Amino acid sequence: MFSYVTLEQRVPQDHPLREIRRLTDVVLRSLSQEFDSLYSASGRPSIAPEYVLRALLLQAFYSVRSERQLVEQLDYNLLFRWFVGLGMDDAVWNHAVFSKNRDRLLTSDVAQQFFAAVNERAKRFMSDDHFTVDGTLIQAWASQKSFRKKDGSDDDGTNFHGHKRKNDTHESTTDPDARLYKKSYGTESRLAYLGHALVENRNGLITAAMVTQADGYAEREAALLMLADKQKGRSRRITVGADKAYDSQDFVKAARALNVTPHITKNDEGRRSNMDRRTTRHEGYGISLSCRWLVEKGFGWLKQTGPVRQVKVRGLHKVDWVFVFSCAAHNLLRLPRLIAQQRTEGLRPKCA
Repeated sequence: MFSYVTLEQRVPQDHPLREIRRLTDVVLRSLSQEFDSLYSASGRPSIAPEYVLRALLLQAFYSVRSERQLVEQLDYNLLFRWFVGLGMDDAVWNHAVFSKNRDRLLTSDVAQQFFAAVNERAKRFMSDDHFTVDGTLIQAWASQKSFRKKDGSDDDGTNFHGHKRKNDTHESTTDPDARLYKKSYGTESRLAYLGHALVENRNGLITAAMVTQADGYAEREAALLMLADKQKGRSRRITVGADKAYDSQDFVKAARALNVTPHITKNDEGRRSNMDRRTTRHEGYGISLSCRWLVEKGFGWLKQTGPVRQVKVRGLHKVDWVFVFSCAAHNLLRLPRLIAQQRTEGLRPKCA
């Protein structure tokens, strides 16, 4: 097939992916030295990491459920070809080769570096002082039948009904890092991880993200780690909003030691809340609680559109990679509209 129209001409000038592609190119250029260190100069040529990351972004944006389907789309979808950087006549990789190159990136720190580079571009749209923290359950790529006794005394593990199973005595043979956990009463326990996000309260952009094993203390411990990293080298006090799961004496005390004012929903059902009048009497306390929906909005996109509801990789490090990279994709998707909004506001006539 011969065509006088290039891929660049076929993509509309006002298409949302154009601004995202421009931002992505800037971010990837800043990471070029990191990519060079991942690959040897000798041996069989592999897929460039820039291609892999652009394709993974499309997989998150368009809810493509597998690498096989993603590669299939790259073969006939001209928009996907343009975004990744392939020409109309360029051969598309085999899905197994693509997965192999993706797994090579999963063992590196590229996701955190990519996330940090995206946030550097989004810095002017982020609040420096007011944040919200929360955790979400990430279902592991492992079945209930794989959760067997560590000593191997329960045969094949298929008949587990009526048996008491604990993380102390059992583990998944498919994904040993996953833990049997439920986030709320009245729901079933699942093999899962916990994803944690720190969101700024101005535009709901994710400023920090990480994944831990699922247990009752993970949310508070992860929040303190992200807040400590945020406060590194800073003397200015910040605020953080959270739900009642964070209303514990240890968390409140540790947060204040980090020069962070916790704005936590009171958990005073049958107990005394750790939020006293020193905090709740201020107007900012109510404002922080009213902004808690921003973190839920991010989690909603990550699970409904992104690949985080049930990850298709195994192991804590790989799940953390996918979660952090998906958070970077979320911020990238938000940036074009924020940039356009800033330009529009800059063109508005100002009153004397």
